[in-house]
Amino acid sequence: MNKLAKQLLPFSSLLFIISLWTFLEPDTFLTFQNFKNVLSSTAANGIIAAGMTFVIITAGIDLSVGSMLAMCGILGSIVMLVLSGAGWTQISGGAAVQMGGFAMLVGTLAGMAVGALCGFLNGALVTRLKLAPFIVTLGSMSIFRGVSHIINSSRPISVSAYSWLDTGSILGIPASVVIFALVLVAMGYVLKYTPFGRYTYAIGSNPQTAYHAGVDVDKTLVWIYTILGALVGLAAMIMTSRASSAQPSAGLSLELDVIAAVIIGGCSPSGGKGTMLGTLIGCLLISFLRNGLTLLGVVAQIQLVAVGLIIIIAVTSDRLAAKKN
Repeated sequence: MNKLAKQLLPFSSLLFIISLWTFLEPDTFLTFQNFKNVLSSTAANGIIAAGMTFVIITAGIDLSVGSMLAMCGILGSIVMLVLSGAGWTQISGGAAVQMGGFAMLVGTLAGMAVGALCGFLNGALVTRLKLAPFIVTLGSMSIFRGVSHIINSSRPISVSAYSWLDTGSILGIPASVVIFALVLVAMGYVLKYTPFGRYTYAIGSNPQTAYHAGVDVDKTLVWIYTILGALVGLAAMIMTSRASSAQPSAGLSLELDVIAAVIIGGCSPSGGKGTMLGTLIGCLLISFLRNGLTLLGVVAQIQLVAVGLIIIIAVTSDRLAAKKN
């Protein structure tokens, strides 16, 4: 597989999926409302995938993003409820609480701050203790999920008034989609046009060479995991707004879709390769694949099988391309 073919494969696959569902379900799939729903449902995962792109380019991985998302949503929701004057009895009992814009804004920022802190801890463990990212984030995945269940005894935190990130719009475009687009553009610019982006590619290609070239490898990696954590926090608040509650079970298997989207989009698990445009295509491919399967009545378990097969195919094609180069 030559380089051009490998670059075109994700986009060609996306066009194939859209064409297939258009043929099989033209009345329900090929509608403005369905495409709007797909984009809205893609936003949260896509925001996380933008940060995961940096991590995978450095030959790292973060398996904790799903569990982190649940914890960020719960703690961010608690902050906005406390600022609205709610006591713990009201919060834990799921009572409806009137919340002002300031409380919701601070709660949203708090959710992002929690994510940034979690990402920072992941990055610090990877760099300071020289542990494999897979091991660190596998452990933190369990810790974050456990904390999410402990906080309110596995019960959700209700924030019925917190809805704008889901139902709001900017110039007629869903707010979550606008936020996703802004994050994607910003992260794409950083990756392609800034020294930080060049350092990211250099670390993924060869960390020793990057170090000898003057790159502070450890500091850059910590920042990458911290940024990913902050984006997980933002996605958590979007999903909390969509559900009008923060669920301790939120984000289950989310890491599968996020990592799949990034790898399908052209990021190499061995590091050094990847683009934000490719990640966008990967996110849309996964979303349209799930959307079409749902319209056809395919159960969620089979959808997981389909996503897993796509990951294997994407990684296999990457390995075959690497052997030919």
